[in-house]
Amino acid sequence: MKRGFATVARYRDAGLQLPQRATQQAAGYDFQAAEDFTLPSIWRGDFLRLLWHKRHGQSLTDADYIAAGKTLKPYLVPTGIKAYMQPDEYLLLANRSSGPIKRGLILPNGVGIVDADYYDNAQNEGEIFFQLVNLGVRSVTIKKGERIGQGIFMPYLRSDSDQGGQGQRTGGFGSSGR
Repeated sequence: MKRGFATVARYRDAGLQLPQRATQQAAGYDFQAAEDFTLPSIWRGDFLRLLWHKRHGQSLTDADYIAAGKTLKPYLVPTGIKAYMQPDEYLLLANRSSGPIKRGLILPNGVGIVDADYYDNAQNEGEIFFQLVNLGVRSVTIKKGERIGQGIFMPYLRSDSDQGGQGQRTGGFGSSGR
């Protein structure tokens, strides 16, 4: 097995569809939501309060900024899917081109990277999540089976002086960082 997709155990009986390319020339495999998921708009509560205070020249506290930051956070939309690949490959996660235009949904980091050693990690079995922010003025409900993003398998190169990372992946999402 060189590269492909599988369903994680917790969604084994959920009838999920493995990612597929929509056309013969499509580079990306379309990922779908594993369950209904509501993404709240960033334009609410503490964030609006912060903007109002700034606009009116009022001072803000650290607590104000922390509260507004909680409103602006991205949400992890589950796919129920994991990806296996060769050691010198990664899966690039990208927004669907219609996401921002039609629904106001963006990946806040631009793209996501799924490393080969993420597959079957002990923390979450390598389940792929799409990190999304809703820039629209209303909450958006994503229905189970709705396409939320795409993944493209990519090779990568190493520098001449690369010694390789000495660490081992110990967890799931975001676990390879320091």
